[in-house]
Amino acid sequence: MMADHQRIYPANDVEAQTKPTVPLVTRNMAKSDRGSPWQHAYSPPVPKRHFPVRHSMPPKKRRSCCCRFLCWIFCILLILIIAISITIGVLYLAFRPKLPKYSVDRLRITQFNLSDNNSLFVTFNVTITARNPNKKIGINYVDGSHISAWYKDTELCEGSLPKFYQGHRNTTVLNLPLTGQTQDATGLVNTLQQQLQEAGNIPLNIKVNQNVRVKLGKLKIFRVKFRVRCRLVVDSLGADNDISVSDSSCKFRLRL
Repeated sequence: MMADHQRIYPANDVEAQTKPTVPLVTRNMAKSDRGSPWQHAYSPPVPKRHFPVRHSMPPKKRRSCCCRFLCWIFCILLILIIAISITIGVLYLAFRPKLPKYSVDRLRITQFNLSDNNSLFVTFNVTITARNPNKKIGINYVDGSHISAWYKDTELCEGSLPKFYQGHRNTTVLNLPLTGQTQDATGLVNTLQQQLQEAGNIPLNIKVNQNVRVKLGKLKIFRVKFRVRCRLVVDSLGADNDISVSDSSCKFRLRL
């Protein structure tokens, strides 16, 4: 019995039993933060990533207040021009405006006398025919008119047109008295006599400046001005005689 208790059994090798036969960490995994030497030796190289290069855009220049103001002014003017053009086009298609026509039909001289102090007194009676060819446009002749008779650069006499309304497709005959006085007119009279002897006629110019209001249907627009320039040729300048007008032509110009 004693011999059984004293029997010694061989002890197991603890280190041999606990020593692993397979490494606990694979080759692809690091054992520590530093890693194992064989990992760095056998791991494949990590491919490098190429990042695209981004070039910074230059900062945009802000338009100045002056440039923006000029752009706004230009746009407003362009809109106004387009609107006015459309309005004028519509009015033209609706009313078909035509320019009035004028002619000097008769000239009578009632006074053409040279006084003792070399002053020339002239009185003309001029007959002018005004024609309005428009179907839907009337012409209202207002104050501020002026008519004058000229020989070259010398004004012989002057007057004015009466106020009246000329309706659609109307023809109006105006008898206008013109009076004037020219100082130191001896040279002027001699020039007129020489002109009559050499050419047999005397050229005269009739100038008319008139303010009118044009009426489009029932609409009265703003006041406008027009000028009439008539060139006529007469056979003499004798007093108390009906002067024969051999040639007459008139030009019309409109001014807003």
